[in-house]
Amino acid sequence: MIFILADDLGYSQLGCYGSNFYKTPHIDKLAEEGMRFTNAYAACAVCSPTRASIMTGKYPARLHLTDFIAGNTKDTYPLSQPDWQKYLLLEEITFAEILKEHGYRTALFGKWHLSQEKTAPGSLAFNPDKQGFDESFVTYKPSQSMAQPWQDAENDAHNVDTITSLAIDFLERNRSNPFFLFVSHNTIHDPLREKAETIQKYRDLEESKEPENHPVIAAMIERLDGSCGVILNKIIELGLEKNTVVIFFSDNGGKHDYAAQTPLRTGKGWLYEGGIREPLIVKWPGNATAGSVSESLISSIDFLPTFLEISGIEGIPENVDGKSFTRVLKDPKTNIHQELFWHYPHYHGGSGMRPAGAVRSANYKLIEWYEPAVLNLENPVELFDLRNDIGETTNLADSLPDRAIELRELLRNWRIETRAQMPLVNTNIIEEI
Repeated sequence: MIFILADDLGYSQLGCYGSNFYKTPHIDKLAEEGMRFTNAYAACAVCSPTRASIMTGKYPARLHLTDFIAGNTKDTYPLSQPDWQKYLLLEEITFAEILKEHGYRTALFGKWHLSQEKTAPGSLAFNPDKQGFDESFVTYKPSQSMAQPWQDAENDAHNVDTITSLAIDFLERNRSNPFFLFVSHNTIHDPLREKAETIQKYRDLEESKEPENHPVIAAMIERLDGSCGVILNKIIELGLEKNTVVIFFSDNGGKHDYAAQTPLRTGKGWLYEGGIREPLIVKWPGNATAGSVSESLISSIDFLPTFLEISGIEGIPENVDGKSFTRVLKDPKTNIHQELFWHYPHYHGGSGMRPAGAVRSANYKLIEWYEPAVLNLENPVELFDLRNDIGETTNLADSLPDRAIELRELLRNWRIETRAQMPLVNTNIIEEI
């Protein structure tokens, strides 16, 4: 099994999801040979919580790991964030540990961002090798200053080629073993860097003038797509195509201040669709029908039970929130979730996102803003009909008050069940106001 995870890649930034600017022939081919999902979500609008949900099958709220590590430390807002968990506890059971126990060779190459510190030596005690991976090599995004030669844009600053080379070597050495390969890219996270020649190719296109199209991002996506092509071709070369499952996903939405996430609202950091709806493609030969599309609600919490069921492993750890979506792969009209939930009790400095929670039930989605909710102010919720308003332009909370009350109660009960940490009134700030 191969799981390819992009970083900050938006829902609509692939050809198979509607872009006529971003060139992704290899990922598009994967969609042609597998199933493409149109209602797949990250469990959070930022990376670390989503990655924790992938590893454990649990909502970030249950893990109390609800922001990117180490998060926004400012305490100058009307609400103070809770004392949240700033690394993935070693006591948590990961899918990698379970697969390893059942004879799988496991590897993760690329971004991790679940350790107490991002880099060594502080990261070592919580790195992938402590969470079930036989082999690992952790990479990082380049610094803004480009202090090291490897961070130069002409030399693959985001380590895509390095990650790909490690993945190919792992495949070659484990072709006769059951394996799980986690290809965890840093791209297309900022700082935005790529080869000048590739960037210019996209700048020369007329479509580059559109707000959703960004030449540097396009160049970065081209390299990402090329990596996928190399890995997919290696599977064929090794004779593994018929019995290898390949999954492609992204950890959160794209940054809307770089490129509009059309047709979705806002982007990374926000609980609007641009921050949490993701591209998901699964190729499972003999099971997922080639070229099929599913509207089933899927979340990153669902990967752990899905990985285990595909591998023929029975039983899942306690308190896992996710559900296997193998039934959906065999019948795209199948639904495994009635509702999905989000909880973000933080202020995201980069996007401007404020503390909030959200629930999606069928076609409706409610966002509860915690500032007005906690401070007993007006208009704490927004309600959207995603079937008819994917861009979340029309708030229906006043016109459909009963539905808004129903979904807000669902969200409240879910927070109680998961013991979600709520932000608290910042008395220093409120008294000053």
